[in-house]
Amino acid sequence: MLRLALRPCIISSVVQDSIRILQAQGYKVTKPRRQVLEALEGAQKPVSPYDVQSTLRKQGKYLNHVTIYRILDLFCRLNLAHKVLSSGGFVKCGLGNEAGCHRFMVCRCCGVLREFVDEELCKKESKSAVNLGFHTEYHLSESSGLCSECYRKRFGE
Repeated sequence: MLRLALRPCIISSVVQDSIRILQAQGYKVTKPRRQVLEALEGAQKPVSPYDVQSTLRKQGKYLNHVTIYRILDLFCRLNLAHKVLSSGGFVKCGLGNEAGCHRFMVCRCCGVLREFVDEELCKKESKSAVNLGFHTEYHLSESSGLCSECYRKRFGE
């Protein structure tokens, strides 16, 4: 049985949803996993394991960066987090279990991320892989460009 030291109203709904997914997949909700979930939830941009470690240290908590890497790897496998290829950092998944491959649009100017899912794109990529003799397990891709605000500032449109 899960016992939380914090009152349930203090834990965000995203962290609570992630805890439910961990449990449903047969994983224990350990203190380190909960701490990394909370650090991801509070992050405003992609974070490295060292960033997570620094955030936790500021709160008087300590986790080895190798442990953080392992936890982030698990979260990525469970679709609770994603690795942003262009920065190498990690972000919490904003779309939950929506069908299809989760993708990012990344603004190269301000760094804003927009996560989206496109089931048809995922199917097309898998079909292309099969045509090339591959069987994909997961897809990684992101698009880089300018968000509408940065585009407007730069080109005045």
